[in-house]
Amino acid sequence: MKNVFALFLFLSFGARAADYAMGADLSFLKQAEDRGTVFKDNNEAKPGLEIFHNHGYNWIRLRLFHTPTQLPNSLDYTIAMAKAAKQLGFKFLLDYHYSDTWADPGKHFIPKAWEGMTHTQMVEALFAYTRDTTAKFREAGVLPDMVQIGNEITNGMLWPDARLPQNWDNFADFIKAGIGGVEAGKGNLARPRIMIHIDKGGSKAATKAFFDKLNTYQVNYDVIGQSYYPWWHGSLNDLRENLIFTAKEYQKDIIVVEAAYNWTPGNYRSKPGPFPESPEGQKEFWEEVNRAVQATPDGRGIGLFWWEPAVAGGRGGRGFFDQNGNALPVITVFDKFSRH
Repeated sequence: MKNVFALFLFLSFGARAADYAMGADLSFLKQAEDRGTVFKDNNEAKPGLEIFHNHGYNWIRLRLFHTPTQLPNSLDYTIAMAKAAKQLGFKFLLDYHYSDTWADPGKHFIPKAWEGMTHTQMVEALFAYTRDTTAKFREAGVLPDMVQIGNEITNGMLWPDARLPQNWDNFADFIKAGIGGVEAGKGNLARPRIMIHIDKGGSKAATKAFFDKLNTYQVNYDVIGQSYYPWWHGSLNDLRENLIFTAKEYQKDIIVVEAAYNWTPGNYRSKPGPFPESPEGQKEFWEEVNRAVQATPDGRGIGLFWWEPAVAGGRGGRGFFDQNGNALPVITVFDKFSRH
């Protein structure tokens, strides 16, 4: 009996390990290439998705805006990007912003289409929008493998209606409506895993305050997502301690779903950083974040995503490509985990 139990544990761990997300948010990649940006690996031009695939990346994260006017991340654009990624074997995390533009801890603008609605009307609109867009992905053959309901929602969403900490009841209504929309839109397929994403990778106290409160509403979610940018969110030890705490406290899988570091001086011009802002320092940062995630107790650390590594112009030096479009050393971090 002991041997059977040990075999069960081994097989369970093997299945989980196979799903470890070596991921990248590539929401701007298609736009960059459509505008003529050429990405290269060892000075050889290749499609951006292919470069990431060749270096072990197995998940893509794509954001979706409701009705964007300045940015490309519409439903049609995102479906096209998801199709290209799925053809290469990537799994797909969909990031609902529930806004026409960026939603983050400093701003959560209501989509123009929902302005003037009552709370009840907006809950119904969010449910219908999530249901209908999920169905569109399913009909296109690219139902997401995971969905996050909102982006960096520590301070709530759809302000002022569900701004936190004032409006937790309204906030919980929106989260449940989003999850219900995914359920309704998936058809007969398995439900994508549901992520709740906050921006407190280095703070046990803030993570505990948020999830303790959320869990009083009996929200049915699967994965805790964290953003971790060291200049905002603390040291690597802060991250490690929070991952350990979160795994033990909530018994949920955890993904560092946004992280990045500069390969050229940017965030640490006036104070020393944990790593040099250089190509090698950027690579070392990514190796250490991966090490911290993999060391999360009980196998609960199930992956990490770099935020926007493939954009025109290098995104302020945080991308994976130099000014000539050539891949930097950081692209190789997952080679040793994915090649055999």
